[in-house]
Amino acid sequence: MSPWLAVLGTLSFIIIVHEWGHFIVARRIGVKVERFSIGFGPKLFGFTRGETEYVICLFPFGGYVKMAGEAEEEGPVKPWEYRARPIWQRMAIVLAGPAVNYVTGFLLFAFIFVVGAPILSAKIGVVLKDYPAAVAGLREGDRVLSVNGKPTQSWDEVTKEIHSQTQSVTLVVQREGRTLTCVLQPQVKEVANLLGVKMKIGMVGIAPSDEAFTRRYPIHQAVAMAGERVVTLTVMTVQALWRIATGGMSVKESMTGPVGIFVLTSTVAQQGIMHLLQLIAVLSTSLGFFNLLPVPVLDGGHCLFLAIEKLKGSPVSLRIQEMMVRMGLGLLLLLLVVVTYNDVIRFGIVDKLFPFLHSN
Repeated sequence: MSPWLAVLGTLSFIIIVHEWGHFIVARRIGVKVERFSIGFGPKLFGFTRGETEYVICLFPFGGYVKMAGEAEEEGPVKPWEYRARPIWQRMAIVLAGPAVNYVTGFLLFAFIFVVGAPILSAKIGVVLKDYPAAVAGLREGDRVLSVNGKPTQSWDEVTKEIHSQTQSVTLVVQREGRTLTCVLQPQVKEVANLLGVKMKIGMVGIAPSDEAFTRRYPIHQAVAMAGERVVTLTVMTVQALWRIATGGMSVKESMTGPVGIFVLTSTVAQQGIMHLLQLIAVLSTSLGFFNLLPVPVLDGGHCLFLAIEKLKGSPVSLRIQEMMVRMGLGLLLLLLVVVTYNDVIRFGIVDKLFPFLHSN
């Protein structure tokens, strides 16, 4: 698959399902939707169907649904306008976008678990010199059948068991039809996990081969696993944001922007459609979560304004809303600049585009 096609398709899909959530709930409630836009900036092309204009704009990093009466206007309130609806209906419209992103992520994960995605097998591809595995005589091509008595089929199962051990590790491997047992003393290393937390793990010096197999699950189990995956992603994101706020993790280590998404999507697309679907599920779930943050320019910020309106009995003044939206937009743009710069450095974009800058 073309990297550009994969990136544009991925971004367009998660934006469309998000905006469709706002759109469909607004229409169901009876609010007139004037425009459904994919992207920002100059309009590339579009068409009008019914009361709604559907457009695609130049910059694909986002989108919006424009509803009648969404902004404060002078004159009588018309029944088909957003501002005419009670607070709970307006909040339902706002929350529908993130909700559909979550549902999309859940359904994609469930589909992947039912259909099956390639998983690295427990076959050893590399044995590192001077590590316990090499000293014990393990070889490339050996297949790990069990670790400390626990059967292993995938490489994740192998590493999970080895990393949890700091004492002796017993590996049963298959080699050319023979079964061998090796007792290894892992080297204990201190590493940082995905949240930047330092932890000690056992390592024996083996790496996987490129051999893979497909593992499928019954529907009921796939649904449960999909729900667990969505919850895990949300909890990890909350933990990561907390560690960023408390200084336990830097933005550089934990966030990526448009450049990083492009690199990751184009790389994953080359590995096959199922890997790309997994990435889309993760991105859709992440988009749903981040849109719930109480930042004025995001859906969570709109919910914050509605909650304040409910408490005080009148809408937040337009001047204050505009000021807070500008502040939120400024913070997001600053964050975008920072993560884009980090992505350019991390992925070596300058070196790839202008290799002559480092030539002798």
